[in-house]
Amino acid sequence: MFNRVLIANRGEIAVRIIRACKEMGIESVAVYSTVDGESMHVKIADKKICIGPPSPAKSYLDFNNIIGAAQASKCDAIHPGYGFLSENADFQRTCIDNDISFIGPPPDIIELAGNKSEVLKYMEKNGVPTIPGSLGNLKDLRHAKKTAKRLRYPVILKASFGGGGKGMRICKDEKELEDFFPIASSESISSFGQSSLYMEKYLVRPRHIEFQIIADKEHNISCVGARECSIQRRHQKLLEEAPPVGINQKLLAVMKNYAIRAAKALSYENVGTIEFLLDSNNDFYFIEVNTRIQVEHPVTEMVTGLDLIKEQISLASGKKNMHLRNDETVNGHSIEFRINAEDPEEGFKPSPGMITDYFLPGGPGIRTDTFIHSNYEVLPFYDSLIAKLVVWGRDRDEAISRSKRALDEFRISGINTTIPFHKKILQKDNFISGKLHTHFIEEEFGI
Repeated sequence: MFNRVLIANRGEIAVRIIRACKEMGIESVAVYSTVDGESMHVKIADKKICIGPPSPAKSYLDFNNIIGAAQASKCDAIHPGYGFLSENADFQRTCIDNDISFIGPPPDIIELAGNKSEVLKYMEKNGVPTIPGSLGNLKDLRHAKKTAKRLRYPVILKASFGGGGKGMRICKDEKELEDFFPIASSESISSFGQSSLYMEKYLVRPRHIEFQIIADKEHNISCVGARECSIQRRHQKLLEEAPPVGINQKLLAVMKNYAIRAAKALSYENVGTIEFLLDSNNDFYFIEVNTRIQVEHPVTEMVTGLDLIKEQISLASGKKNMHLRNDETVNGHSIEFRINAEDPEEGFKPSPGMITDYFLPGGPGIRTDTFIHSNYEVLPFYDSLIAKLVVWGRDRDEAISRSKRALDEFRISGINTTIPFHKKILQKDNFISGKLHTHFIEEEFGI
């Protein structure tokens, strides 16, 4: 087991990793930018090292500064969290070159999974259902038009080296394809440094279902749960649930087996997620692999009793996968709400500023992952996620009623947050009845 781990991240995920390290008897080292010196992750870590100015490019994304901090503090491993360098194969290789363990999959897996068009071809070869598409990158607009004609509109353009909705455009006809192709390409360059796009047949009102994979270095692979991630705004998840809502157990078991097949095709290692879209005919299609811990991992933890961060650390240190029976009991129902510093009344405009007061909800089945405190300044340089409210109930009805109570208790003053918007979601009849799909927010709220 590792003696000392550097957390190459900030915010709630850094706090989450530090807590896991403490429970495992591992020393933690926090890195921080010059404006993050008063952040909670810095306060609770065993050691702290400043790695640069506020700009992520000069701090949390700087290979040299982070590796230098790990060497100076004699860390034997780095945990990247999510975002920043968590899916950067070159950073992984830099860690290896400096004899530092990276808590995550090997670089070749990260590289393959990060190339969305290539991993789709890989899955096709291994018998995993995929959405009809371009079978590789689009060469140019002419190639895109020819592919769209074959697939028939609507189609969707996606960045080959991306995620989070960046470089993604739905095209209902050829005119929209002509307009959106250069925009998607440009956005892909600015977000991921690559202009490559691929195309898929666009599924109308699908559900987004993902499966949690655990795998050791000997490629013993298991699936320990599934999540519903259909409540999204512009391809960004807002609310997640476990288990998925209203899917019969036979279909869920089939999807789970294909998730394991996908992971085995990659010879996957460590913790990861296999993601599918499920259409109204109950046909499902692989869409991507996430080679990091997910923001929404707590909903799986709440219904399985697992600690997925500890699993990551143990697997990276060479421990065997202890979940090979693939029959973890799912207990109850869990819902996670992403609490962002955004103003839903102003188009979800970021709302940085000073938190003058706050009160976290409590009681049975309530978990809050956060790094905020009174007089903490939410900074404009980083992601707007400031907390995750995770609620457990014996069934979905109890989880919803408990969520309503918890959201009413949750108070943050001084900035705008998504708390009021989550309350509105819970009031929608279609949410309560489980009629979920990826355009739920668009259709229910007109945004």
